[in-house]
Amino acid sequence: MGIMQAMKNRHSVRQYTDKPLDGQIIKELQTEIDFCNKQSGLHIQLVTNEPKAFDSFMAHYGKFSGVKNYIALIGKKRSKLDELCGYYGEHLVLKAQQLGLNTCWVAMSYKKIPDAFEAKKDEKLTVVIALGYGQNQGVAHKSKSAEAVSNVTVDSPDWFRSGVDAALLAPTAMNQQKFTLTHENGKVSATAGFGFYTKLDLGIVKYHFELGAGKENFLWK
Repeated sequence: MGIMQAMKNRHSVRQYTDKPLDGQIIKELQTEIDFCNKQSGLHIQLVTNEPKAFDSFMAHYGKFSGVKNYIALIGKKRSKLDELCGYYGEHLVLKAQQLGLNTCWVAMSYKKIPDAFEAKKDEKLTVVIALGYGQNQGVAHKSKSAEAVSNVTVDSPDWFRSGVDAALLAPTAMNQQKFTLTHENGKVSATAGFGFYTKLDLGIVKYHFELGAGKENFLWK
């Protein structure tokens, strides 16, 4: 499955089967995590066969079931931490989709299990990504128009429209889609609106935009 197809196929899934991750899948995920950590300076960790984090009132209230595997997005406390976690976390989400797995970004509906991962004194766990084999493939979310989140016009270059279309496929907290993409003279600015986890969402959106637009076609402003 190509990356663009993975982007279109990926939907949030909250109910998972008991099928375990095999060794090859774990190895490939860990390779991608190592790459992301090297590129970003984050401390992302894969947690497998650990059911306690999603065995809580909040998890059940959030309709999660069968979650035993997740990715912990951890990094040093800094102003860009949430955006970085969104950007590289979505890289891992799409990789998981390519490997035949399902995923869901989870900000609050889980319980921190201290011995499941390592967070140093100067580090923070931002969110986790549930993953595994879903009982279903999820459903597409409602989406705003390209014009509602960008300054796209009939005269905009094709790469910009493609980038905006890809950004609209990005998962955002509560499906808010509170972001704005603005193109001017080959440069693009991406800004987050006000609301919960909008900085995290911005990182996810920027990753999608780059895939759709092609990084060779523009510069971030």
